[in-house]
Amino acid sequence: MAKVTIHYWAAAKEAAGVAAESVEAETLAEALDAIVARRGHSAGTERLRSVLAASSFLIDGAPAGRRVPADLVLAEAARIEVLPPFAGGLRRGVGNVPVLRHTGWITP
Repeated sequence: MAKVTIHYWAAAKEAAGVAAESVEAETLAEALDAIVARRGHSAGTERLRSVLAASSFLIDGAPAGRRVPADLVLAEAARIEVLPPFAGGLRRGVGNVPVLRHTGWITP
C-alpha cells in the first residue's frame, strides 16, 4: 500500500473538517473508503460522502476523469485533490458524478 495525502478544497474541506490528511491505499477507491471509514457513522460522514460523490479528483495534478476509482492505482506519496463543484469539480448530474458507486454507499 502507498501512503498518500488527500487535500480538500472548498465544501470538501468543510465536510472533512481538515485541509489535508494521509491514508494508506492502493487505489483511489481504497483511499476514499479509508477517509470515510475513519469518521465512523454520523451526519458529518454522510455530508462528506455526499460531497465526495459530487467531486472531481486530481491525482498528482492529473484529472481522474471517468476512470473507475477502483482501477486507479496510486503511487507512493501521491497527492489526491478533492474538488467539489464550487472549486472546479463536477456538478451533480454531470459526467462521472456517481464516482463512489462501487462502494455501495452512494446512490446516484
